[in-house]
Amino acid sequence: MVVTLIVLCEVGFWVLLAAGLGLRYLLRMPRTGAAVLLAEPMLELILLVVTAVDLKNGAEPDWKHGLAAVYIGFTATHGHYMIKWADGHAAHRLRGAPRPAKPPRYGMARAAHEWRMTARAVGSGAVAAVLLQLAIWYIGDDGQVASLREWQIKMGVMSAVCVVWALSYTVWPKKPKPGTGGGEPEDDRPRERGTTGTFR
Repeated sequence: MVVTLIVLCEVGFWVLLAAGLGLRYLLRMPRTGAAVLLAEPMLELILLVVTAVDLKNGAEPDWKHGLAAVYIGFTATHGHYMIKWADGHAAHRLRGAPRPAKPPRYGMARAAHEWRMTARAVGSGAVAAVLLQLAIWYIGDDGQVASLREWQIKMGVMSAVCVVWALSYTVWPKKPKPGTGGGEPEDDRPRERGTTGTFR
């Protein structure tokens, strides 16, 4: 049931995203579209409640409950970023707004971009680890929480890898190849688009 709900939450995310952007730009209902987009966190809340109820009803903790915590952590830190990215492209294609800036490719601008993405990844891992720890305390039986602790370790390793990755771009900034030029946008954060009402 938990795995099925995770899949439904992922599908629901994209359905809400498409519906919100459609209302915002095709039907010219920006407030209604924004309300639909802001309803997305309800999916994670439902998943959290169902997972807790499943454990309360005596389900043995396993990889499915750990995966639910990881999914909630990822959407908590990346969901809004993905919505802003999609909104910027929808504004460009449907309302004639300027094309959203691409992530920087070189130099310290690229390093700064990697650190922003790393912050999201580490935040995702932290949220997942906290949820997993709450589940461990709730269950209170070390003999049944091994899979949850394994997920915590995985989140720690993932965070460490992301930090090393971002650090490599700081210590060894990527440089453009000779003859390719170095002009690029400063970062990947969506800009304000005049009258198009870019989602914030």
